Amino acid sequence: MSLTAMVGARVFDGDRIREEAAVLVSSGTVLDVVRAQDVPAHAERRVLDGGLLAPGFVDLQVNGGGGVMLNDGPSGEAIEQIAAAHRPFGTTGLLPTLITDTPAVTAAAIAAAAEVAGRIPGVLGLHLEGPHLAPARKGAHLAELMRPLTENDVARLIEARERIGVLMVTVAVEQAPLRLIRRLADAGVIVSLGHTDAGYDAARAAIDAGARAVTHLFNAMSQLGNRDPGMVGAALAAGAVFCGIIADGHHVHPESLRVALAAKRGPGRLYLVTDAMASVGWSGDSFTLGGRTVYRRGGRLTLADGTLAGADIDMASAVRYAARDLGLGTEEALRMASLYPAELIGDARRGRLRRGAVAEIVHLDDNLCVRGVLEF
Repeated sequence: MSLTAMVGARVFDGDRIREEAAVLVSSGTVLDVVRAQDVPAHAERRVLDGGLLAPGFVDLQVNGGGGVMLNDGPSGEAIEQIAAAHRPFGTTGLLPTLITDTPAVTAAAIAAAAEVAGRIPGVLGLHLEGPHLAPARKGAHLAELMRPLTENDVARLIEARERIGVLMVTVAVEQAPLRLIRRLADAGVIVSLGHTDAGYDAARAAIDAGARAVTHLFNAMSQLGNRDPGMVGAALAAGAVFCGIIADGHHVHPESLRVALAAKRGPGRLYLVTDAMASVGWSGDSFTLGGRTVYRRGGRLTLADGTLAGADIDMASAVRYAARDLGLGTEEALRMASLYPAELIGDARRGRLRRGAVAEIVHLDDNLCVRGVLEF
């Protein structure tokens, strides 16, 4: 059994940055992180020229990349192209994400994810963001395709989770009866609340029924108010709930994110998502979404009326924004990009470099730009 030792760079193991350390890898699995001086003599040394090794990033909301949108034609090939577009930016695990669409397109996305999840590098499952959302908070989704969650939907989603493995479903509180949220959660579906105008009490009831996450906190939901804390208040007050955030300087004011970070007590955490569209890893300046043109201008993606339509950001850029603009520092920013999303989906092999972890390692420079994703 061959043994490779990654030396010459600092190592973030998921808990802390270690100086003069080495990562030991065999057969695609991390064996240990040791002091550089303790590398076994028989190991093949791969010497790096400085920088920082960290667990590969995990992105739970990826609508597209490489010029491809999942909604445009869900297939194994499209998902593979999206995953490949994000990999150079350090994302080694992701959930391809389908936004609100027709039943036929949704079924095609489920079939495609079942085909490639666990087979195509980086594809961990599927995120269905809709169609059970609230038209009052539609964002860039098509309101005419939104509808309540039904018993038949739940049966199909549970069957889909069994085929795919990891299935996250974003629903609006007002479109999802509590008994159905509970059924999905009991069956292992990760229920995330989003695109909702629900008040605090209704949101907390959905959380108590089994919802474990909130989709792009602050965006497309009821806000924190003085007499009704809304969906935002419920997300921050419920300690066990994880919240995705889009950290691009456009979707949420940095001070709002700092307040949320200070309020979140855990064990649920705020984690980074890109909400990326076709533009990541692609040079075009416009693309279509549900028959509408999305324009790429100044780091923003918008419809013709100015509505934000996803984000023009990769995960490494989100890490840099969190570390510097939000003042979180390197270690916490990296945890938000890897450990916390991995914890939400129950993937103990990602988010840390330790014995038994999958050897998906990103090599960063001192500015947190990706120098490469290491292959084994």
